[in-house]
Amino acid sequence: FHEVIFMGFVDLHVHSNASDGSFSPSEVVSLAARAGLCAIALTDHDTVDGIGQAETAAKTEGIRLIPGIEISSMYEGTEIHILGLFVQPEEPSLAGILEKFRAIRDNRNRLMLERLAADGMTFKDGQLTGGNPDTVITRAHVARALVEAGYASSLDQAFKRFLKYGGKYCPYKESPPPETAVEALLKNGAFVSLAHPYQYKLGDEGIRRLAARMKEMGMQGLEVYHSSHNQYESGKLQVLAKELGLLPTGGSDFHGAGKPDISIGTGRGGLRVSSLLLDDIDRSRSGRAAR
Repeated sequence: FHEVIFMGFVDLHVHSNASDGSFSPSEVVSLAARAGLCAIALTDHDTVDGIGQAETAAKTEGIRLIPGIEISSMYEGTEIHILGLFVQPEEPSLAGILEKFRAIRDNRNRLMLERLAADGMTFKDGQLTGGNPDTVITRAHVARALVEAGYASSLDQAFKRFLKYGGKYCPYKESPPPETAVEALLKNGAFVSLAHPYQYKLGDEGIRRLAARMKEMGMQGLEVYHSSHNQYESGKLQVLAKELGLLPTGGSDFHGAGKPDISIGTGRGGLRVSSLLLDDIDRSRSGRAAR
């Protein structure tokens, strides 16, 4: 008998309006179900607040929901993003560290808004939160508010003109080093992966150095498939993951209106992430649990 392997499609990197996405967690799950996906990971920035609502919706829609998070970190002067899949949202040590990360982000936001206001750019109540008063405010929220208030003609212009990291209006966040973020996620029982490596403009050797260092810290995955990677880059990351003994992860980085050219499940340019990747992660996690 030949073993029949069922293969569907997954998206292991999506955002809701608990951070900088434009859809609620339950709407994101509905969109994923309509796109025919069998599983998604909700990976909002520095928050797990949307997971409860997403899990409830996933039960109704008959789709698997992987609780996740995307944490900002500072590596040699470059902001990088680290994905935690299978986080335990209720675990107290995670809540403690997220509180610290949120304070860092709030401080950066306060400075950013003060600098914009000093040059006459102010916002009405509610313009920043995008309809969710409990959201974690990110640069994307400020970009949307700049467009809505008429200070920028597009999101692209808002980012380029006002929101460049380290620019006049957007100071760097005092993000934690990768060691702190990885340790916190591992302590929580999460599967840790480096998000979209080519976005950091480190070059192939720089990516290799960063991934190898994070592997030593205990990182288990590398985001090989992403909307910002072309096939050639994904191919190189596939080879790197194999060399370092990391499992490939992949996702669209869906945000809704903030990134209108990125669709859930297919990303930009027909990205498709096989559920076989998730099977490998499941196997590695059950192997660890058994040890």
